[in-house]
Amino acid sequence: MKKFLSITALILLVIVALSGCGGTKEKPAQPQAEAVKLNIAAAASLKDAAEEIKTIYSKQNQNINITYIFNASGPLQQQIEQGAPVDMFISAAKKQMDALDEKGLILKETRKDLLGNDLVLIAPKDTKITGFEDLIKPETDRVSIGTPESVPAGSYAKEALTKMQIWDKIQTKLVPAKDVRQVLHYVETGNVAAGMVYKSDALTSQEVKIVAYAPSDSHKPIVYPMAVLSNSKQQKETEKFADFLSGEEASKVFEKYGFKTIKK
Repeated sequence: MKKFLSITALILLVIVALSGCGGTKEKPAQPQAEAVKLNIAAAASLKDAAEEIKTIYSKQNQNINITYIFNASGPLQQQIEQGAPVDMFISAAKKQMDALDEKGLILKETRKDLLGNDLVLIAPKDTKITGFEDLIKPETDRVSIGTPESVPAGSYAKEALTKMQIWDKIQTKLVPAKDVRQVLHYVETGNVAAGMVYKSDALTSQEVKIVAYAPSDSHKPIVYPMAVLSNSKQQKETEKFADFLSGEEASKVFEKYGFKTIKK
């Protein structure tokens, strides 16, 4: 009888031990969702605000990797037309977006006017320039604007200077730049006496000051449209990011950098 009980107890111990091993067995690791990469082509003037928004969005969506391509809107338009792998385009003017729309390169239903801006005249902080009329004076030797044919800020600048009857009088002084940030750099380094940029660009620098605002009726309204590209392979995630850009959280960032948010 004692021998029987001993055998029974041994069997029970083995069963308990096996059950314990089974209970501590690790479950197989769940495969992580593959990261989604979004390529966003954006006007150069958006750089600082866009980078901050990227940080915020990436923390909330850790499976999304955002890569920006910053440049003047004209060259970005050309890159997209040549087949660059871009998911979204944010232009600094309607002209470039209209061109892509006409060629069927954007999803029409995703197009939206995102932001507005002001066009300003800037100069180094120790400048004696007080307004646009000073650009005509002999002591104002060089003035920079973005190349009007490819840089929206340059196109707006030419339009405003023409309306103010200054354009023809400063042709020999003009120093064209590849984008609005290069104009800012020229003024910061003293390579030019003044330049025309967006308010949002001027606010990023401690080396320049805004000396005048271009009258709002001197140029077309400054509008930044955005749209998802028709060849995007990540359409759903790109549209989700577009919704975030037009939402309250992103709007606060844009406004902090001097942009005007467009609500519709």
